[in-house]
Amino acid sequence: MSSVAVIDYGMGNLHSIAKALQHAASEVDVQIVSDVDVILRADRVVFPGVGAMRDCMQALNTSGLTGVIHQVANSRPLLGICLGMQALLTDSEENGYTEGLNVLAGHVVRFADGLADKSNNKLKVPHMGWNQVRQLPHPLWKGIPQDSRFYFVHSYYARPDNAALVAATTDYPDPFACALAQNNIFAVQFHPEKSQAVGLQLLKNFLHWDGQV
Repeated sequence: MSSVAVIDYGMGNLHSIAKALQHAASEVDVQIVSDVDVILRADRVVFPGVGAMRDCMQALNTSGLTGVIHQVANSRPLLGICLGMQALLTDSEENGYTEGLNVLAGHVVRFADGLADKSNNKLKVPHMGWNQVRQLPHPLWKGIPQDSRFYFVHSYYARPDNAALVAATTDYPDPFACALAQNNIFAVQFHPEKSQAVGLQLLKNFLHWDGQV
């Protein structure tokens, strides 16, 4: 039986993610784990997270999972979700300045104040709710219509150093990267576990993905 490890480092709605993964592919063994050996034995790994980047990195360093994520990133399919995506980048503006894992080259920046849409309606920060996602070609978009809506909750977003990492964008109000991909790594700013049918399809695609693009 194929297995997926959901990394438990004390930050994230892990049971919601695990339940969605199990629903997406009932034949897959889903485990919420912090044990290094179990994570490294899993066929695929999910790196979730909610909250502040500084707290995330402190929790990873304290739990000894920083090196594990680097090992996973070099060896098997890895899915970063929300804060998990941001932590994979080089650094973040949050909390003044916070170093990330530097698995993906780029930076996490805050939405500017005073944002407004084309009709001059004020846009709130955090960016919260459903928004259209424009896909670039990648196996994890299989069966998901272009411009499908996914659920977002965030005040910071990814700005990769290399545009080739961008696997999807959304607008708030300007386009920003909401999905990044590099080899066997795929990371999303939105919450697939809260995104109904299209979110479950993305998780299903991940659970059957061999890490090849």
